Amino acid sequence: MAFKFCSFASGSSGNCYLVSTETTHLLIDTGITGKKIFEGLSKCGLEPGDLDGILITHEHTDHIKSVRMVSKKAENALVYASQGTLDAITDKIASEKSFTVDAFSAISIGDIEVSPFTLSHDAAEPLGFSLMHEGRRITIVTDTGCITDDAFDYLVNSDLYVLEANHEKNILLMGSYPYSLKRRILGDEGHLSNENAAEIIIRALGERTKEDMPQIALSHLSRENNTPRQAYLTIRSRLMEEGYVDNRDFKMFVLERDIIGEIIKI
Repeated sequence: MAFKFCSFASGSSGNCYLVSTETTHLLIDTGITGKKIFEGLSKCGLEPGDLDGILITHEHTDHIKSVRMVSKKAENALVYASQGTLDAITDKIASEKSFTVDAFSAISIGDIEVSPFTLSHDAAEPLGFSLMHEGRRITIVTDTGCITDDAFDYLVNSDLYVLEANHEKNILLMGSYPYSLKRRILGDEGHLSNENAAEIIIRALGERTKEDMPQIALSHLSRENNTPRQAYLTIRSRLMEEGYVDNRDFKMFVLERDIIGEIIKI
């Protein structure tokens, strides 16, 4: 059966992804309008009632904007998140619709195995998610100031890396953000830069044991401090320095901020 991924939006102003098999459909984050989410589902041939679960990484608005609306429309789906995240959004979802997940404890939703893992971000109890179906794995690592050991362990042999490339460090430093915000973004509980992402990919490719070429989706780009071209070129250049070539050792692309992407088969 096909394992599929589609980005409905990815950026500092809103994030939402769909991961599907033939029989199971999971939404990861709801940080855009409900209208845009339903449009994305329709493009993938789905309705809200087809969703089997809604996974929430953390409580920041660009990840939960429409969780109330979507969880009501998706009558067959629970909202899965850490206890810290659920406590922070308790006013947005009914208690009977919530399900607490823990880092290091995998659960099964339909025919997808979901493994939560820790992130380093200034939120209540943020989690990333690694999703596996029939031996194929998608791992989503965004909103973290550094890569945690368990995040890397899932990432290294994934078939699709959805990896944050939030900002180009020099653009951020020279930009108009106040010092306090720059310090937050650059801190260990902030966001990964293009440079950070490149080093993580180099390490992952070096330790990878799967023979298949991974796909790398650069995600959660800042509107002010990055561009798709900048992220791609910075990271590709650094990987080339280490002997890794796009379309030979990996396939890399950038997820669009405001455009529903193509369905990617894993």
